[in-house]
Amino acid sequence: MKNIRNFCIIAHIDHGKSTLADRLLQATQTLSERDFQDQVLDNMDLEREKGITIKSHAIQMSYQQDGQDYILNLIDTPGHVDFSYEVSRAIASCEGALLIVDSTQGIQAQTISNLYLALEHDLEIIPILNKIDMEAAMIEEGKDQIVDLLGCDKDDIILASGKTGQGVDEILAAIIERIPSPQGDESAPLQALIFDSVFNSFRGIIAYFKVQNGIIRKGDKVKFFATDKEYEADEVGVLKFNMHPRNEIRAGDVGYIISGIKTATEVKVGDTITHVDRPCKEAISGFEDVKPMVFAGIYPVSTDEYEDLRASMEKLQLNDASLTFEPESSLALGFGFRCGFLGLLHMEIIQERLYREFDMDVITTVPNVSFNVYTTKEDVVTVHNPSGLPAPTIIDRIEEPYIHAEVITKSEYLGAVMKLCLDRRGILKNQSFLTTDRVELTFDMPLSEIVFNFYDKLKSISRGYASFDYALTDYRLADLVKLDILLNGEQVDALSSLIHRNHSYDFGRKMCEKLKELIPRQQFDIAIQAAIGAKIIARETVKAVRKDVTAKCYGGDISRKRKLLEKQKKGKKRMRQVGNVEVPQEAFLAVLKMD
Repeated sequence: MKNIRNFCIIAHIDHGKSTLADRLLQATQTLSERDFQDQVLDNMDLEREKGITIKSHAIQMSYQQDGQDYILNLIDTPGHVDFSYEVSRAIASCEGALLIVDSTQGIQAQTISNLYLALEHDLEIIPILNKIDMEAAMIEEGKDQIVDLLGCDKDDIILASGKTGQGVDEILAAIIERIPSPQGDESAPLQALIFDSVFNSFRGIIAYFKVQNGIIRKGDKVKFFATDKEYEADEVGVLKFNMHPRNEIRAGDVGYIISGIKTATEVKVGDTITHVDRPCKEAISGFEDVKPMVFAGIYPVSTDEYEDLRASMEKLQLNDASLTFEPESSLALGFGFRCGFLGLLHMEIIQERLYREFDMDVITTVPNVSFNVYTTKEDVVTVHNPSGLPAPTIIDRIEEPYIHAEVITKSEYLGAVMKLCLDRRGILKNQSFLTTDRVELTFDMPLSEIVFNFYDKLKSISRGYASFDYALTDYRLADLVKLDILLNGEQVDALSSLIHRNHSYDFGRKMCEKLKELIPRQQFDIAIQAAIGAKIIARETVKAVRKDVTAKCYGGDISRKRKLLEKQKKGKKRMRQVGNVEVPQEAFLAVLKMD
């Protein structure tokens, strides 16, 4: 066990984690030249297209130093704030972390938040200044920032380049010298922590685990602590570029288990595996439960696909434990699920993965956050969905979630960033200059204000320089109203939203204008209205497609034309009473992108 090192790579988005992981895999000859491709660990199509890491990827490397053989278990983690749960799970299964800072950008918000996650778990941190081969690299400034943040010596910082492979040997040496080997007792009862799982249509569910104590062998009878279900370990092995079966996995090592599990709900990330005949006393304290930030409804396009969607969601949840969902129904869309996501990017990725991996076409409703509603009888109702709001007469007050937001930006964009945050009802708490041209702003803001394209706007006004990170703090009193959209007097509950009273008029008007463009014209007039309670605050009309009934009537008295028009008007009125309006999928999506 003293020759095992478990470590992860943490950094802000685009600071070169996956590229550096490539170089480590090449240096330890884990991959053949034929298997190699850039960002080799990002094996999902979506990751390669978007150029981001979505999943943490575990891989084992063998390395020799001073005649000793070492086993290095590396986990490459995502950098985006929406996937921070992946990072926290990777950190819980490691003893050390490589903290990578891009020398052209310096320390950014996600660098700091991932570092704090690692420090909470007492991980040994190895600071690395990456991309030193770039012309814009600010090596000395970068070193000063790291020293300020970590309080380490300048000599402890390793200078590296993921592109050229410079500094990789020093990183490998530092991993072996500085990161402690895992602590555990091979003779104790088996305790193994599940940190990830995938669904394989031939083999069932494959769970990835780290053994804390004991040994797990092929053919052992094992049970899962949380679900109390028993299985036989058909195959155990280690994760290299592919899965390599082994006869046993010992304490301190990372591996996988296949035991022919078919039902997705039986495997929970954070669960403990132990032996049936000699179980451990208690489960390993896993990861804290994930707190969804954004809620949205996901519905199948045709209602008969509801059961297929449920099966797809369960399989997807195996691979992404931060997805939470529960069944719900809607008047407009039928049966579907209320899902909790960690952010808008997470929501987009889930929708895309459902389509690609399970061929499920889905409709997503307007995302919102959860509110606490206090009734006049002092009961508290948690509302995720505007349609679940109690009647206005019995609501005493509504509280909405607030976040503590950190924005790090260049000082030239300070004014624009401040204006954006204050427009979104932010309260400026602190402003401190990290260096002469980098400033850190801390705000208290309502979470509902960052759900809609806040991050995109922040990136565009700061030309991509600002970095953003947030954590939930508490619930505060808010003046919120429920905004309904009516089509011909019928409410479309999928387009309802809870919104601050000051923003409701603007939002309602924009919504009506947008829907007017997107709803196809019918044989009758369609009234699109935005309403708060019984009060209509905005209206647009989609004009009817009409036949020119007066074309055959030339000359003569005007009353002849009027008679024909009146006859047509009556027909349109009757048509409107029986006709119904289909809302196209684009309309639901356009609301998300409305600005």
